[in-house]
Amino acid sequence: MMTSVDTELLRVLADPLRLRIVALLARETLCTTHLVEETGARQTNLSNHLRVLREAGIVETEPCGRFTYYKLRPDVIAQLAGQFADLAETARTAADNKRACP
Repeated sequence: MMTSVDTELLRVLADPLRLRIVALLARETLCTTHLVEETGARQTNLSNHLRVLREAGIVETEPCGRFTYYKLRPDVIAQLAGQFADLAETARTAADNKRACP
């Protein structure tokens, strides 16, 4: 049973704009222009956040003419959710464990 969570993914998703991007991409595949419209972020800022998400393996790109579309990799999110589920199960089974003080 796993009791740790991927801290790198948590660090990446801790940024509010990146989390917003992930939530948007969970609903549909979007290009940078769409994400600028949806988030109100500047294109350069958004591109930097998308690069971080791509390097972390959370999103992948799909070229389409002169545009680049981004889509969420649900398997990565499911893996992170599974790690949290394992952590919760460990906490449930260990609820009565109490280390004695010296």
